[in-house]
Amino acid sequence: MSAALALLLKLLPLYVTVLLGWLAGRFLEASGKHIAGIMLYIMTPSVVFSGVMAAPLSTEVILLPLLVFGFCTVIALLHMPIARRWLSDGSATVIPLSVGTGNTGYFGIPVALLLFGEQGLALYIVCMLGTTLFENSVGFYLAARGKYSIGDALVRVARLPSVYAFLLAVALNLSGASIPEVFEPLFDNLRGAYSVLGMMIIGMGIVSLRGLAGNLRFTGLAFFGKFVVWPLFALGFWWLDSQVLGIYGPAVHRAIFLISIVPIAANTVVIATLLDASPKQAAGTTLLSTFFALLYIPLMVAWVF
Repeated sequence: MSAALALLLKLLPLYVTVLLGWLAGRFLEASGKHIAGIMLYIMTPSVVFSGVMAAPLSTEVILLPLLVFGFCTVIALLHMPIARRWLSDGSATVIPLSVGTGNTGYFGIPVALLLFGEQGLALYIVCMLGTTLFENSVGFYLAARGKYSIGDALVRVARLPSVYAFLLAVALNLSGASIPEVFEPLFDNLRGAYSVLGMMIIGMGIVSLRGLAGNLRFTGLAFFGKFVVWPLFALGFWWLDSQVLGIYGPAVHRAIFLISIVPIAANTVVIATLLDASPKQAAGTTLLSTFFALLYIPLMVAWVF
């Protein structure tokens, strides 16, 4: 229980950052749309690149992002037809992105550092890259399909740099290259800015929103997919791998489980803002899930770990 309380205190600065984002949007008229572009095209690729470069790569480790990517995709596709039937306000295209991924970076990295230490953090970041790849490919495509044709949506996905950053980092890492020492402070600073700006954009997105939940059907479906279905997938894989497959150890199982219980991704708001796909609904539900996670994550960690 002491670990749960320590984790609860560790999460509090993240909520202060959301409040600062709200203040910036409310009183300084800060533009979330401009920051969203910076996050998607500069910050996220930088974090992906540095994370892969720092990880000890093996065949099993390289496959981890693909495994998590597969979970994200299956969960998103399972919820997409339900969203189309339940939601008629144009927000259905945001549901696959809301349930498929999670706030594994801005929110999850500080939590992983507390739970796993520096050594376990690198493994967590490798697993986290699966959610980043999903956000920047299938998730972005499904959200864009609500506004663009298949061809236009695919073109927009092809322009996202995070996938290329991942592939480049894998190639350089396997060839024995490393980030020059003079650039290491730059990537450390970018990772810090990534977390701060990512949480602030949630606050900016709710400046003019009347009520956090908005469409209750949207919020209910997003919560069910993120906080029930995703953890069940993670626990199912944990049991299958530990009892039958024997591919990974407990460190990987815990990392994937943490990915499954973090709140809805702030990048959902980033992408919804860029695509003008119900951004206020996405921001309100994302913030509500972040409040919910303040108690949900410590309780789940105390129960499973």
